[in-house]
Amino acid sequence: MTRALCHQFFRGYESDPAVLPDESQFQPYVYSAEAADSFYERKQAPGRVELVAMMGGRTIGHVQLKNIDGEKRECEFGFHMQNDSVKGLGYGTRIARLALEYAFVHLGMDAVYAYTILKNTRSQHVLEKAGFRYINEKDGFKIYRCER
Repeated sequence: MTRALCHQFFRGYESDPAVLPDESQFQPYVYSAEAADSFYERKQAPGRVELVAMMGGRTIGHVQLKNIDGEKRECEFGFHMQNDSVKGLGYGTRIARLALEYAFVHLGMDAVYAYTILKNTRSQHVLEKAGFRYINEKDGFKIYRCER
């Protein structure tokens, strides 16, 4: 992810109440260059890989591999699709599979974890189609794991 691609992602981003534990917290997203810059800066840290998913020259998703632990050979995967126009079309599953390939082949991970809000069945379906298996629930999240 470059700063310019981060801005491109957030210019087209739309909030999704399905990723919030409480829909009463939902507020429509309004693009802010300052907020996009702040987001980009926060993500530039050791133990993280920040990527964007592209289609036809435009960003459609944000992908992260974080809490990369070279000793345990494990990390966490997370993704957000930009808006409803790119959801439900198989892009999320393709993104998850590519992220797993990157984690296993390029980062040498043996296991990748993913967390979803309990009610986020769309993301859970994506994770399961990509090869993750449900392992348990904790603090309002379903936890998934995929092994090499």
